[in-house]
Amino acid sequence: MMDLDFPYKLTCIAELSGHEDRAWNVAWNPTKPLLATCSADKSVRLYSYAFSTSDPPAFTLHTSIPTGHSKTVRAVAWAPSGTTLATASFDANIGIWEREEDGSGEWECMSLLEGHETECKSVAWSASGALLASCSRDKTVWVWEVHPDADFECMGVLMEHSQDVKCVAWHPNEEILASASYDDTIKLYLDDPSEDWFCFATLTGHTSTVWALAWAPGGGYLASASDDCTVRIWKRIAEHQWECVCVLEEHGRTVYSVSWGAAQNAKSTDGENLGWLASAGGDGRINVWELEEAPDATVKTPPKYKVIARIENGHGESDINHLAWCPREGLEGLLASAGDDGLARVWKIEAV
Repeated sequence: MMDLDFPYKLTCIAELSGHEDRAWNVAWNPTKPLLATCSADKSVRLYSYAFSTSDPPAFTLHTSIPTGHSKTVRAVAWAPSGTTLATASFDANIGIWEREEDGSGEWECMSLLEGHETECKSVAWSASGALLASCSRDKTVWVWEVHPDADFECMGVLMEHSQDVKCVAWHPNEEILASASYDDTIKLYLDDPSEDWFCFATLTGHTSTVWALAWAPGGGYLASASDDCTVRIWKRIAEHQWECVCVLEEHGRTVYSVSWGAAQNAKSTDGENLGWLASAGGDGRINVWELEEAPDATVKTPPKYKVIARIENGHGESDINHLAWCPREGLEGLLASAGDDGLARVWKIEAV
């Protein structure tokens, strides 16, 4: 049910079925009208969509990729170019996929990245597309350098976490990498030109597993989602220093996912609009938060925040495993979700 007191509403405009087991992850192609989903059934499904200014996009199955992974495909991520897709699997491997140029339209595994000892949980491309990060239940984060012809070189194995690493996320315009873990912490990493990648900050405050991370579009904030039922907002207060400035508490169970996107047609009279943050998890609720920074804000002033839209039971009685805002211009109001019911859903946010 929708709470009519909110200024915006979320409407489901597409239900994407076909997976035979829980859907773990969704990823919008940044340059093409494609949405990728992955599942415990070991497959990736690609949906194409057509967009017009008057009607919601219509989604159709583009192709299904039987990845060849021997276990669950836990995460998918598009390179910034939109031509390459990475898959992270519980079989400990990462697949690199590109569409064949022979006219068949088939997606081919161009490279298989091996090295993790057990389940890969997340994979992410840097903003430039020059780096790929992966993380695993083996407590490590790997940084890979991307070379031509789908060749990848491991640039560092980061062993800072004491437990399973759940998520990796790159800063939107700097080569800063964040990771989240079962050890309740968030680590931030930089490359030392004279040596190797290193951890320059550990963010503490969550009291249970940190499941997911999302950078604000401008890069000045980081959101984290946790088993402690909260979302924390971390603010950059110095070049290499981040502090928690607010805790969002509108979930009754584990928060599994956060996605931070640009607010569509956002207008703020009180300061800088930081975009829309969507959160979801074990309670089946989707919250959309609007965050604003006051014009007279100091370095440590927390942003103003409020829930502007909410859906209860977004995937029925099932957990929601992942959320992602569409990054394409003009489509910022589209939000995709993946659930234990095996479905992906596409939501449109609009003013009431």
